[in-house]
Amino acid sequence: MTEARTVTPPLGGAALATDSRLLERVRAVGVHTGVDYTDDAAVSDLLARHRRAVERTTRAPAVWIGGLTLAAGVIWPFIGSVVAATAGNPLLAYAPAGPLLVVAAACLTLVRLRWKRALMHGELTGYREVLGLARAYGIEPAHVPAWLEGRREDGGGKGVAPIPVYAPAERSDDSRTPSPATAPPKPATVSEYERIADQGGWHDEVGWLLLFAGGIGAGVGVSSGEPLGLAALALVPLAVVIWTAGHRQGRRKAGLRPEAEAYAQAVVEARSVGAQTPDLSPQLRALLDD
Repeated sequence: MTEARTVTPPLGGAALATDSRLLERVRAVGVHTGVDYTDDAAVSDLLARHRRAVERTTRAPAVWIGGLTLAAGVIWPFIGSVVAATAGNPLLAYAPAGPLLVVAAACLTLVRLRWKRALMHGELTGYREVLGLARAYGIEPAHVPAWLEGRREDGGGKGVAPIPVYAPAERSDDSRTPSPATAPPKPATVSEYERIADQGGWHDEVGWLLLFAGGIGAGVGVSSGEPLGLAALALVPLAVVIWTAGHRQGRRKAGLRPEAEAYAQAVVEARSVGAQTPDLSPQLRALLDD
């Protein structure tokens, strides 16, 4: 899926060219990295290529080996102490966990080093510097992808490679007016998506708890002849009601999501060419990070 995706640069050449001083500094960064950061097609290809490289490091064999050996190292002492073949021998019951944890730590450390090395590639570092310079000149991107800064998948945290912060710079006298391009007006469906995007997510868990509670209560009632236990069966239809509500809410979110994602992408594209656009809400930013 990532292979076929076209990446829109957070800021394009048109936005960077609105100030001659900024443009000069951006070109100076490009001289050091060998990239023309004002060429939107080149930057789009650069971001897509490096995103694939960053994501590959998190799917390497070392990830699976590290995860499996970590799980084995954690549970070995518990299993080894109860299995008859090893329970009587502390060396066999506990000692193998040590090497397993060492292998896990080595693999996961290697994965992180490779991930960070891919993220700190000179071309990406240069583009982050360009975005930092643009902010210093008062040009703010609508959205910076979480992966570009090494933030969590949900977009939270500072990240291991944040956009550098520079002192505010004075704009040149010949600064150009913003692009006439504008983002489309926000549809009511997008506002509705923003309102309900963070709601729900608990219906399945609560539904199962009520179902188990109803079943256990009914079982106790039957075995003990206690009528109060049979009353717990009333929790079963309540669980069904909660599941139904969660399903409807999930379907509504799924129905609104395409239009919300299209609107967020339109805002990013308009801002990338220097247009004045509204800021994206956290809910819409999260869509772009998916």
